[in-house]
Amino acid sequence: MKGILLMLLVLGLMVINPVVGQKDTVIIKTSAQCDMCKKKIEDALRFEKGVSLATLEVKSATVKVVYNTAKTNPDKIRIAISTLGYDADSVPANKESYEKLHSCCKKPPHNE
Repeated sequence: MKGILLMLLVLGLMVINPVVGQKDTVIIKTSAQCDMCKKKIEDALRFEKGVSLATLEVKSATVKVVYNTAKTNPDKIRIAISTLGYDADSVPANKESYEKLHSCCKKPPHNE
């Protein structure tokens, strides 16, 4: 009896797993400038549906995002970053949000 229950459990997990989605990782180039940017982006992405981890490296201005492919995709993540006021790969920062950023978070004048 235990063997049958175990087999049913394993088969059930095999059927459910594709529905749940798989984890994937994307690295996105941002216009982040400082640790304040890092905190803002990482904190906001933690609340994005499907994102399980976001880590921004300030020196390279890149954010590594681990996400569930059934719940989100890289384009949605880029838009979420843009909405915060930061460039995200080829997606430009939302202008209104960018203007509200602290001065240390804005791009140097030659990069705008």
